[in-house]
Amino acid sequence: MIDNKHIDKLAVVFMLLAVIGLMAFMICYEGFNNASGTVMDYESSVFDRSEIIDIDISIDESQWENLLENAISEEYFPCDVTINGTSYNNVAIRAKGNTSLSMVASSDSDRFSFKISFDEYADGQNLYGLSSLILNNCYSDATMMKEAICYDMFNFLGADASLYNYAKISVNGQYWGVYLALEPVDEEFAIRNYGLNYGHIYKPDSMEMGGPGKMRDFKVDSQGNAETASFGDNMSFQAQGQSQNSEGPGQRPDAGFAADQGRQPGFGLQGEGAGGSRSGSGSDLNYIDDDPDSYQTIWENSIFKSTDADHSRVVTALKNICSDDVSARTLERYMDVDNILRYMAVHNFVVNLDSLSGNMAHNYYLYEEDGRLNIIPWDYNLAFGGFQSGNASEVINFPVDTPFSSGISMEDRQFFAALLENEAYLAKYHEYLRMLAEEYVEGGQLGKTVESIRASIDSLVERDPTAFYTYEEYTAAADMFVNTAKLRAESVLGQIEGSIPSTWEGQQTNPEALVDASSINISVMGTQGGNRGGNQSNDGGGKDEMPQNGQLSGDISEPPEMPGDNATRPAMPDDNSTQPELPGDGQTPPGGSFGGQPPDGIKPS
Repeated sequence: MIDNKHIDKLAVVFMLLAVIGLMAFMICYEGFNNASGTVMDYESSVFDRSEIIDIDISIDESQWENLLENAISEEYFPCDVTINGTSYNNVAIRAKGNTSLSMVASSDSDRFSFKISFDEYADGQNLYGLSSLILNNCYSDATMMKEAICYDMFNFLGADASLYNYAKISVNGQYWGVYLALEPVDEEFAIRNYGLNYGHIYKPDSMEMGGPGKMRDFKVDSQGNAETASFGDNMSFQAQGQSQNSEGPGQRPDAGFAADQGRQPGFGLQGEGAGGSRSGSGSDLNYIDDDPDSYQTIWENSIFKSTDADHSRVVTALKNICSDDVSARTLERYMDVDNILRYMAVHNFVVNLDSLSGNMAHNYYLYEEDGRLNIIPWDYNLAFGGFQSGNASEVINFPVDTPFSSGISMEDRQFFAALLENEAYLAKYHEYLRMLAEEYVEGGQLGKTVESIRASIDSLVERDPTAFYTYEEYTAAADMFVNTAKLRAESVLGQIEGSIPSTWEGQQTNPEALVDASSINISVMGTQGGNRGGNQSNDGGGKDEMPQNGQLSGDISEPPEMPGDNATRPAMPDDNSTQPELPGDGQTPPGGSFGGQPPDGIKPS
């Protein structure tokens, strides 16, 4: 037998080993669960772009017909799916979208975007750790690659963004079409990017559209043009440039969507809060007051369960960010400055105005952790001038230092203005823009990515039975897209180097310095409303309608106006250096289980 003194010694040894083991575990766990996030199996199993995803949806025919006929309801239907040879039973599928969902539903097309949920009916079921998968139909994008390239750019700069791949979709064994597959911005995204102790994610949207993620009573005429729609109790719009602006909270009377400028059919907003910046709704990220109830358009689409205390942290951050003469130290405390600068570089390079940069103030996610805010990108099928763009020159030469659309001044987007008005952050933003222009586009990464995408999907697009565009339109659009990106890179480099004006005011007074965009036809690449090319001239003239064969046509976008009165950006609080000029107020420039206990998540709609 072992005597008592030896037992005591062994107990001490075991205790020391236990303490050492616990310390080692805590060190390892901290490294596993740090701010850089967690490696997820689906990164390589689903989003390895060396091979596209093969998805076969097995669903009762009557259920499928019901889904298509009632897509606007976004109701889930049961199905089985086989993905890359592996079957998953009792899976849920529904249509998804906003304007695109309504417009497809109002057309002869059944090419809806879809959301597949693996754990809607079967708890814990997942696709290599992914509880749901987004399948985008590439609506209004004749290139079939605008959104993919945008996400590739975010990845190139190392910004927080969804993973992507293409997917060949079949329904009951019959080829349905080629789609863009995206990682949803939800629990798994948060774990991958921010670790198990992630914060809160919101999807602000000023447009409401009859409820989160929905536009109701949306109708198009026989030519595919929008007629009327209801956005909720206090908003509606009319097509064909019938602007009906009213002065809502914090609005300028002249703000809002401009009437028809003789370019593309536009649309105007009417009702409480309508106007250029949609100020007062919270989704523009301007500080309103200390009351969280003033920011309901942020909280309404909370991805996870959130409390008043969570909301108050966001309001406190906005209050500090949007304060006069905010310091760099304050910005670093309340913003993930570097990631937001990367976001801004890509977002503004690709001229995506159906976003926080435009009148709508939507199509982005707001991330908050410990009172610090971040931006996550979303919805880029209308990038490179597909939304609210007047002509090719305005897209190619879109000013990087006043990067907002019609009716939006720097005061309307104080969240971004705080960074652009800081000399050091402006320089860093320009550095990221230079990387995109010199390394990604001119350095050949764009060409390699486009070549890889086309090698994967060309044959699928050619025989795609639900495609919005013909194969010939697709190939012409893809070529136009590459040329557009190259000219955009040329303009961006000229702007950050000083040979091309980088503000709307500067471009208006010195138009001869702009990059010649006469070779570019924006509408060939697809525009809002599903326009299939046509004959839109580069100077913003009309377009001829092509035979539609039951597919979408028309355009409900509105071109940005060039700024009017001259204005200069306020001087920096920290020094007397001169900053690039900006337009002033009144101007109108265009899961499964992951071994932890994350917060109780509410799945996004």
